[in-house]
Order: sequence, then structure tokens, then C-alpha cells
Amino acid sequence: MKNSSETASVSYILQNVLGCKWTLHILSEVRRGVNRPGQLVRSTDGLTTKVLNERLVKLVRFGILDKTSYPEVPPRVEYELTEFGQSFSSLLDEVDRLQAER
Repeated sequence: MKNSSETASVSYILQNVLGCKWTLHILSEVRRGVNRPGQLVRSTDGLTTKVLNERLVKLVRFGILDKTSYPEVPPRVEYELTEFGQSFSSLLDEVDRLQAER
């Protein structure tokens, strides 16, 4: 099954996002305005560049993040939430709320 934003169900996307501790952290940081890969790697101990890149590719493929590449030297890449990503993040807010209640 091709898992693009058009073919993947929201439940499948949610399962993939919640199934990786780093994805939740990455989305949280992007929501706070941390949008460059180097900043994201430095935002917590244990997150490697390899895992970050895997997660970012998946989030872009699911349509949660947009990737913007700037034709500069050195190259600059930034990520931001898409409209779907902003809506999707409300599900994560609910998860946080439930955790706080617990």
C-alpha cells in the first residue's frame, strides 16, 4: 500500500505517529516554531539525524508537514505544519489532555 497523504487513512497515520516517541517530539517542536533539522536534532538528547530524517520524510509523505528547500549555500531546509497537520495536531492535544487527567 502506498502511504501518501491521499491514500493513508487518518487512523493509519495516527498509529504511525503515536508508534514512535520521536514523532511526537518532532511535531511538538515544529508547533513551537523549531523548523530546521539541526535545531530539531539539538532539541533533545538521543534523537539522531538518521531517525529525524526518517520521521520527517514520513510526516511530509502523510501530508502533516511541508518541506521547503532554499537554494542557498549552505543548503537550508525548513518544515512547517500543513493545514492537515494543524488539524491532526488537535488529536495530539487531546492525547496530552488525557495524559494530564490521568
